[in-house]
Amino acid sequence: MNTMTSLTIEIEKAKHSKISSVDFNNLDFGRVFTDHMLECDYKDGKWQNPKIVPYQPITLDPSAKIFHYGQSIFEGMKAYKDANDDIFLFRPIDNFKRLNISAKRLAMPELPEAFFMDGLKELLKLEKDWIPKSDGSALYIRPFMFASGSGFHASPADAYKFVIAFAPSGAYFSGKVKVLIEEKYSRSANGGVGFAKAGGNYAGQFYPTQLAKDKGYQQVIWTDDNSHEYIEEAGAMNIFVRINDTLMTVPTSDRILDGITRKSIISIAEDLGIDVDVRKIKVSELIEASENGSLKEIFGAGTAAVVSPISGFGYKGKDYQLPEIENTFGELLKKHITDIQTNKSEDKFGWRVKV
Repeated sequence: MNTMTSLTIEIEKAKHSKISSVDFNNLDFGRVFTDHMLECDYKDGKWQNPKIVPYQPITLDPSAKIFHYGQSIFEGMKAYKDANDDIFLFRPIDNFKRLNISAKRLAMPELPEAFFMDGLKELLKLEKDWIPKSDGSALYIRPFMFASGSGFHASPADAYKFVIAFAPSGAYFSGKVKVLIEEKYSRSANGGVGFAKAGGNYAGQFYPTQLAKDKGYQQVIWTDDNSHEYIEEAGAMNIFVRINDTLMTVPTSDRILDGITRKSIISIAEDLGIDVDVRKIKVSELIEASENGSLKEIFGAGTAAVVSPISGFGYKGKDYQLPEIENTFGELLKKHITDIQTNKSEDKFGWRVKV
């Protein structure tokens, strides 16, 4: 069946839905995919009309430049349903803008806003029954773009593909994690692509993270590429540190992703009257604060978990434990964000977008 929308999005519906075979009470993150996806090709110097098709493999030539030169970017978002089955997105324009920031840095064509937003909303309407409603669950959204043009020459491709795929996901409970402060490897460097959501950024993290896991840690706290004196990110998340009653996070830069959850936490914390300090944070400052008892919390912030608390960290062969405290900033801020996302509270910031 083919239908058309105002943006001329062709819709080819799947012949059979998989939804009846899905156990929505036991959803692993990013493992189950909905019936359809949106795809759009860039060729002959312009973006073609997007289309919605059944979720399916993508066929590429072996010389497609994604395989050889790594032009690949992505975003992470979620859609939510409230008690009335209304569908909401959270700050989607920020994701769209960041996708194009990433595209520009990797010499890829920027995507028109209508292709992203109208295409996303049309796909959500088609897949509305896939959005789980239990507490903590959501429909994870993965927009991504890669070089589909072929050739072995080391240059930008002449063709690209943009895709949006969905994965219903249950509550993301990672538990408190123990992390290792990295002393040798770097996630990114000045002048590099650390601020972009480029696939290669994450590939480069896997090896040092595995080394940390081999030592009994679950994740890595990344430090600056030059001196390794300053903390920068927690795994694939932005990092927050609470010393006494001040919430601190590091400023964005060439090396650090401008996280949407990070920005939201800062705004909500300031609105709640929490003292927020955005500045560079030395590893030595963490050690000193841990030793004198003023270090109260460290947590990561990102789309999947919103807030991921850290129970302790290792550095130079020594472990440091975070105290067990009640009414943490992390828990408070996570609740405020998720209540806005799921339409349970007022959205004074204008972040929630109804589909």
